[in-house]
Amino acid sequence: MGNVVAIVGRPNVGKSTLFNRLTQSRQAIVNEEAGTTRDRQYGKTDWTGREFSLIDTGGWVVNSDDVFEGEINKQVQIAIEEADVILFVVDVLTGVTDLDDEVARILRRSNKPVVLIVNKADNYDLHALAAEFYSLGLGDPYCVSAINGSYTGDLLDRIVEILPLEKEEGPEEELPRIAIVGRPNAGKSSLINAFIGEERHIVTDIAGTTRDSIYTKYNKFGLNFYLVDTAGIRKKGKVNEDLEYYSVIRSIRAIENSDVCVLMLDATRGIESQDLNIFSIIQKNKKGLLVCVNKWDLAEDKSQIAIKTFIHAIQERFAPFRDFPVLFISALTKQRIFKVLEKTKEVYDNRHRRVPTAKLNEIMLPIIEDTPPPATKGKYIKIKYITQLPAGHVPSFVFFCNLPQWVKEPYRRFLENKIRENWNFSGTPIQVFMREK
Repeated sequence: MGNVVAIVGRPNVGKSTLFNRLTQSRQAIVNEEAGTTRDRQYGKTDWTGREFSLIDTGGWVVNSDDVFEGEINKQVQIAIEEADVILFVVDVLTGVTDLDDEVARILRRSNKPVVLIVNKADNYDLHALAAEFYSLGLGDPYCVSAINGSYTGDLLDRIVEILPLEKEEGPEEELPRIAIVGRPNAGKSSLINAFIGEERHIVTDIAGTTRDSIYTKYNKFGLNFYLVDTAGIRKKGKVNEDLEYYSVIRSIRAIENSDVCVLMLDATRGIESQDLNIFSIIQKNKKGLLVCVNKWDLAEDKSQIAIKTFIHAIQERFAPFRDFPVLFISALTKQRIFKVLEKTKEVYDNRHRRVPTAKLNEIMLPIIEDTPPPATKGKYIKIKYITQLPAGHVPSFVFFCNLPQWVKEPYRRFLENKIRENWNFSGTPIQVFMREK
């Protein structure tokens, strides 16, 4: 189970730039206006063989004009509650501000491991200025420049050094792990209760090692798996006003810990940005997906047309990944509840589906013959042979060809779609690799 590292700090100290630097991506939208980061705040980092999830808290809180203080306190509270290590970013050019003092005060009281990062130290003269940050009482400041990447290696060493050691993962048996995720009030708990019913004795709880993923073993109707429950149960007190925002961070561990995610949407609310956030985390972790539109009993229009429109809307928003089952259910009236379990099992099996190499070549090579990859710069690409890699987490196919570097994304997607048309990989991502023979 991976650790979670959270970045906190006031606006414009370079949290997003640091996030991009550490996750080696240009994901977060970075510009000079305060509060511009949105929805790109989750990534994975691997350093000296230790993998951890990185969260840029700044992106999740909705900043109203300039009422930053309350918002920052919320971010810091959330980081304290959810993360294993906190990166507190300050700006060497502005020195210590009141807001920095305030954040430091909360962090000192938290007993969480904190790394103090002095950003924008682009040259040596600026390193000397970092001394004033000792006043924050959070130990040695680490001078870095997120923009040009200097000293970020030392920083990563430090983070890995203080990450808590990972204990063994939760349950022993190799059973499918299913996480039920979604925005607050989408009906996650109702669905779990509907599965488990009153026969609590069929269910055994195995606490995961992390503070908050609980594995519930489920074996009924010949199905056998673990439900990975995101403890939506913990301290409701602080959380009430910010449930939305917590829910995404809360889901992260459950998603990372599972094989198949059941994403719950609320039929009465449609698809919202939080749903897309959660979806993108499922995608980044390459997990199986089943979408459940809950509260279907409350929908005004239940016609086939309405269902088609809804499915189409979901696929449009989640494109390019469209091949996943969508169920319309009601956790309350238990409508199609069993179907959810059947489909989940199916998605799990699809993740582990192996296509025999002979069959793969027999069907795919003629298709490729008919629509070969477009020639680039007069070079013709010939695909000679296809095989599926041995069981990994995600079905992965290797196409051997003479010029792998010339095969572009659209053609890969074409190949993926053809594979999906011929074999059932519904609900699971597929990886397509091009290799030279």
